Amino acid sequence: MKIIDVGSPNLYKNNHINGSINIPYEILINNYRKYLNKQDTYYLYCQSGKLSKRAVIILSAIGYNVKLYMNK
Repeated sequence: MKIIDVGSPNLYKNNHINGSINIPYEILINNYRKYLNKQDTYYLYCQSGKLSKRAVIILSAIGYNVKLYMNK
């Protein structure tokens, strides 16, 4: 399972899900082709849930299989 924390590096450093990677929201949205491919499924989360929800909406609209990760 590919889990991405879209929060800031500082928040990730202080609290993150084991096995997740940190790609901050702005970096992911501006460089999604570098980090994602359309054949895989990704689970996104952040501390408040706002950025991850926004990222899921944007990336889903352009054909990526992204979901909110809710079991933080």
